[in-house]
Parts: sequence; C-alpha cells; structure tokens
Amino acid sequence: MLVARAARSGLGSGLLPGVCSASAAVQTQCARDFASKSSDPSIEVKVRDFGAHRIEPPSTTVTATKSELLGYFELMYKMRRMEIASDMLYKSKLIRGFCHLYDGQEACMVGIGAATTDTDSIITSYRDHCTHLMKKGTVVEVMAELLGRVDGASKGYGGSMHMYKKDTNFYGGNGIVGAQVPLGAGLAFAHKYRDDGGIAMTLYGDGAANQGQLFEALNIAALWDLPCLFICENNHYGMGTSEARGSKSHTFYTRGDYAPGLKVDGMDVLAVKQAISYAKEYALKHGPVVMELDTYRYHGHSMSDPGSTYRTRDEISQMRTQRDPLEHVRRLLLDNNFADASELKKLEKTIKKEVDNAVATAKQSSIPDPADLWKTIYRDPLGAVVKGLDSSVKVQL
Repeated sequence: MLVARAARSGLGSGLLPGVCSASAAVQTQCARDFASKSSDPSIEVKVRDFGAHRIEPPSTTVTATKSELLGYFELMYKMRRMEIASDMLYKSKLIRGFCHLYDGQEACMVGIGAATTDTDSIITSYRDHCTHLMKKGTVVEVMAELLGRVDGASKGYGGSMHMYKKDTNFYGGNGIVGAQVPLGAGLAFAHKYRDDGGIAMTLYGDGAANQGQLFEALNIAALWDLPCLFICENNHYGMGTSEARGSKSHTFYTRGDYAPGLKVDGMDVLAVKQAISYAKEYALKHGPVVMELDTYRYHGHSMSDPGSTYRTRDEISQMRTQRDPLEHVRRLLLDNNFADASELKKLEKTIKKEVDNAVATAKQSSIPDPADLWKTIYRDPLGAVVKGLDSSVKVQL
C-alpha cells in the first residue's frame, strides 16, 4: 500500500479508524489500547479499494499514528509467536484433539479490535486463539486452555475450539461449522434491546458461507435492523476445498442480497480497521452488513492437515513475501522513521520471551479435578445423582 504523506495531526472522529465512539452509551476505551495521542506523528496511507454492494464504500485514505502502528505490530507479532508455540506443543503431543491456527490472518483480528470497544460482542468459529487475545485475554490463558489446565480461558474444559471471555463480550469459539452465526444475531438483538450502543460481530469462514442457518440469521437481522456484522474471513480454503470448488458464487460480500456488503483486504490491518469502523456506524443506524475479509492462513486447516496437498508451496511462499500483514506494518514503521530495525528486533525478542514464559506457566498449571465434570450441568441439581465414569459409581450433583 502507498503512503500518501506524513502529517502531524492527531486522529479525528466520525468514520476515521481506531477512534472509539463518544456516545455515553458506549465505552470510550478501545478494545485494544490503540488510540492515538495528540503528540504522535501520523501518516496517511492509501489502502486497496473496497468492494461494495448496496452501500457506498469507505474512504481508502486511512490515517495512522506511530503509537497505533507500533501497537498493531506488537499484538500481531504476539499472535504469530503464540500460534507458532501452539504448533510446537501440538507436535510434542502436549496439546491433544483439534487445533486450528490463525497465523497469516492476524490483521483481521487486530483491525477489528482497533475499531471496536469492549461493549461490542464477538463470536467466532473454532479458529479462536487470537480472538481471545484481541479481547484482552492473555497468552497464559490461551496456552493453559490448549493444555487443558485450570488457568485456561475456559478453566481447561474447552480446549482449542472453546476460548471465552465474558467480561469483554467474547462469546467463544464454536466447534460446529456455522453454528455461531445465529448466536451472533442473538447477541445483536441483545445490544438493540438494551440500547447500549454496541454491535455484534459474528465471524465465519468461506467453508461455512453456504450454511442455511447463515441466511436465516441474516434474514431476521435485516427484518429487525439488528446491529450485526456478518464477517466472512475468506482464507480461500474450506478445509482442503478451494472456494472455487465449494461455492458457485465466491463474492461472499454480495451474497446477503438485500443486505449491504463490503469486501476488504484482510491482510492489511489499516483496511480492516477502516472498514469495521465504517460498518459499525452503519449497522447501528440501519442494520446488518455482510463483510468479506480477503485473508490467508499459512498453516493447514488444522494441525492434522499439512496444508500442502491442495495448494502449492509456491502459493504459500508468495503470500508470505507479498502480503504478510506483519511485514506490511513493519515497512510502514521503517519507511516513515517511526522505528528502526534494531528497535523492532528488540521488541520481537521481548515478545518471544513473553510467549515462552507463558508456555512454562501454563505447563505448571493444574489439570482440572475429574469431579469438576459434574459442576456445570445444572445451576441447582436438586439432589440429582448421575453415573460416574465407571457406571457402578454414583455421583451426587
């Protein structure tokens, strides 16, 4: 993307990205602390054109400050290192079961976080580790959950696909393809009912884009003008099936028909921030927007998928060298003298150490007591008894 010019002005209000609403009903604290300072040097960046369906697209000129760009780089690199650590733990057989990694797609989640607040709800699929981090979760919570430990995001009950953080309105990863979409519409209904100024974002992949429940949820959201963003993270492969083989129409942002849609460069954090900020304001006034974030995952669908049988290694390498979200922000920082290479290398070493320490802490966490299996069945068990793991054992709930 092209840097149009350097400036010294701070960010304004309205549709400019990364600025929280001043409405009393909405928290003014951004979900991640990316808000600019008036003394920050800033630049204007030209992002790729947005695709638009039944809506005027946002401006392709995005303003970003030094502190914002450093914040984006730091969080994206932390996400990247966390997923690399997850890969290593899985291959060491310390993580069991399903495990879906997010490396390559970091700009989507960091851009969403920059444009929203803790009031805004988000629900996503099983590829949810970085969503937890964006919603102010910690690396320790993610790693402990992956290892099935009590200090995990879901107390070790859920594992990779079921992170959760209620205090910042993250309603989890979901293991059933597309099942989170109608739940997201329900979250949007709650925001409208409470009139709290928040929106709901319900995320799904291109592989889930043909699910019937998506269109049912969109229909009711449009009928009731619910403040909901239906966000398709299009990484171009549903498991091992390319979008061209799995969907007759793969312009996913147009498939809402009567609902407006936007297509966004999901490898550019600034483009994502701009589009989400714009769509949030629209949704609060007019109802749902369908969004397509054009992104790419470097790993396979899950850890059981090598990711190289249905796409070439050259394709993956080309994405890394030409569109990597981290390298894009690194270039903006270096080209505009916001940081030098040694400063960024020092930051990377600090983050790597933080992730390594988080892994060590997670390994020391306790495994849940087997008796905890019965604690979350009923709010009030009323004296009920169930069979234990051994059918001869009876457990008092």
